[in-house]
Amino acid sequence: MAALWKRVLHPGTVPVTLARPMGWREASLSADVGGAVRVRFAPSPTGLLHLGGLRTALYNYIFAKKHQGSFILRLEDTDQTRLVPGAAENIEDMLEWAGIPPDESPRRGGPAGPYQQSQRLELYAQATETLLKIGAAYPCFCSSQRLELLKKEALRNHQTPRYDNRCRNLSQKQVAQKLATDPKPAIRFRLEEEASAFQDLVYGWTRHEVANVEGDPVILKSDGFPTYHLACVVDDHHMGISHVLRGSEWLISTSKHLLLYQALGWQPPHFAHLPLLLNRDGSKLSKRQGDIFLEHFAAAGFLPDALLDIITNCGSGFAENQMGRTLPELITQFDLTRITCHSALLDLQKLPEFNRLHLRRLVSNETQRYHLVGKLQTLVEEAFGAQLQDRNVLDPVYVERIILLRQGHICRLQDLISPVYSYLWTRPAVSRTQLSTISKKVDEILKHVLGLLERSDSLTQDMLNGELKKLSEGLEGTKHSTVMKLLRVALSGQLQGPPVAEMMVSLGPKEVWERIQKVLSS
Repeated sequence: MAALWKRVLHPGTVPVTLARPMGWREASLSADVGGAVRVRFAPSPTGLLHLGGLRTALYNYIFAKKHQGSFILRLEDTDQTRLVPGAAENIEDMLEWAGIPPDESPRRGGPAGPYQQSQRLELYAQATETLLKIGAAYPCFCSSQRLELLKKEALRNHQTPRYDNRCRNLSQKQVAQKLATDPKPAIRFRLEEEASAFQDLVYGWTRHEVANVEGDPVILKSDGFPTYHLACVVDDHHMGISHVLRGSEWLISTSKHLLLYQALGWQPPHFAHLPLLLNRDGSKLSKRQGDIFLEHFAAAGFLPDALLDIITNCGSGFAENQMGRTLPELITQFDLTRITCHSALLDLQKLPEFNRLHLRRLVSNETQRYHLVGKLQTLVEEAFGAQLQDRNVLDPVYVERIILLRQGHICRLQDLISPVYSYLWTRPAVSRTQLSTISKKVDEILKHVLGLLERSDSLTQDMLNGELKKLSEGLEGTKHSTVMKLLRVALSGQLQGPPVAEMMVSLGPKEVWERIQKVLSS
């Protein structure tokens, strides 16, 4: 590293003749994916993984899997001042929870590691030294105070803040003198040449005259850590990244990155910039919105497939929008050439309905239903604990029956432990006096139901609906709705809930008998 700081530079120019841009959309993409596809998701561990990051990761994952390629997780942790403890672990945990685990990552390892930029500093130093040798980069000795004054002055004059390139034309003697007192300057990349247009797989032909808009960018900070511009170029090259699918906020920086590729003599990957994922009202998703983090959705009981479904449904990349797509279907149907430039509006109010669809799909699968039974048992134990008078409610057969009967009526498994369903797990405190306010024929109604239970130990909703209808018809002056209301309160302690016949089937003959006897003896 010492040689990097001591090198005396001859100011030079950067060659900027780009390789011939690839063709457009369908024709080019079919040719471009002929080799090994390697894509990366490269978040900064400055916060927990949120829906915007999940969407970028998902598009990379499904593109890789569609083309039998590799999906890589790389953590861009070079800004050490903004790191959040536990964020790196959370990102990988949440990708695994979502069902889109990386093939290579800090946790899993791989042939192109290490996968944290803070562990790859020597590579950035080597690239920087190459750029210094050819005069494509130079040391900058400007203080942070001077740079801040430049920024304030530009803003005061309603101009875009930019570095004034003060250090780019220092002579060898001046550089040597400054290195004697400041042996670790920042290193800047020269933006002297006109940036060629490039073809983005989403936005088409694009050109940003970066040299006319901004000053020479820092590529290596004085602490030896690279900025994003250098790090992403070096890492994408050494990791063999074939396609960069990233947020459209980086589109304007791509010309700068291509200049770096050319200066280093490397072949750039193909770029596809993904339109932003916005709130329903068009505002940006913000990390300050606590409810956009994946941990929030996981804790609230939303299924990974529902999240993957809704964030692709609201965007583009598919022939048509449809609810209920699974991950294998997303992979099969995904078409990069169908991604549009329009921002995707995410309506999270629709998420419960997406979740309902995917929950029903899981219930219909015997293996998945077995896992749901285990999850609901845990939820019941956590929610009610010592309140469980009868631990038979944790019996897998009973829990499975509840799930099967309520599928389609609930959006999340957690709904089954909400107050409206507490009667399924604990016996309500209901007195005869309370029921008498509904109907004076409490005993007659309840004893008739007991007789019904004695005659049949197998309850079905159709049979119960018929018998309860007959009961109501035989009670002069009592409406069927009154009988149902009384039985609902007797069984659940609530005025609202599923149909009474379903309640009885859910609870089972023995439990219905116990609850009615309890009321009659009160």
